[in-house]
Amino acid sequence: MSAPETPGTGTEVPEGTAPEPEPGVMAWFLSAVREIVVVVVLALGLSFVVKTWLLQAFYIPSGSMEDTLLVGDRVVVSKLTPGPVELHRGDIVVFEDPGGWLDAPTPVERGGITGALHDGLVFVGLLPAESEDHLIKRVIGLPGDHVVCCDANRRITINDTPIIESYLKPNDLPSSLNFDITVPADRVWVMGDHRSDSEDSRFHDPSGTGRDGTVPISRITGRAIATVWPFGRAGWLSDHPLTFSGVPTRAATP
Repeated sequence: MSAPETPGTGTEVPEGTAPEPEPGVMAWFLSAVREIVVVVVLALGLSFVVKTWLLQAFYIPSGSMEDTLLVGDRVVVSKLTPGPVELHRGDIVVFEDPGGWLDAPTPVERGGITGALHDGLVFVGLLPAESEDHLIKRVIGLPGDHVVCCDANRRITINDTPIIESYLKPNDLPSSLNFDITVPADRVWVMGDHRSDSEDSRFHDPSGTGRDGTVPISRITGRAIATVWPFGRAGWLSDHPLTFSGVPTRAATP
């Protein structure tokens, strides 16, 4: 006959008490958590580096670049232009408001955790910037260029060479305003593809010389290289080199 068990001395776990995890399981769990944290931190850091020096996404808020870009499109902008990669006529560029081009933006109220999460994702580059103080246009004139609208056939000329602008919104004229300007050094003359719905360099040049309406190259964030959203419109953005291939280069004057 076996001796009766003494209460509290057996190997059974008392009723209502959760068993402690085995040491091996706990070590595996902590190791997995550490790896996940490291991967997330590295991913956020890499995204921030890419956004700061290489690429940044922007949201298109207006129709000034139709039909090349539509309202709601998301584009990726290369920050290597201007810089290691030179600006070209025909490049689509995102730039900071040179001053007075945009109305004061209406603040978007995002409170609590949702707002903090949104701002954080924009900061590291995982969400597109809303372009509240940026504009997007096409470069028509580089420093030194003599840009005129229009010749007898209603074409814009650059350095006395007419250009055929295949990227214009259908049925739009090259410009409803006449102008005759020379682009100063370190600046560019920009215009939207939807000329009848774009307040670009033409509308911000009261002197009529190009001095006021041109954009300082230092304020250019980068060149838009691709549409990435919506997926049905995803694709590379062209600078239409054939349009400008016959235009001679002119040296800029200070």
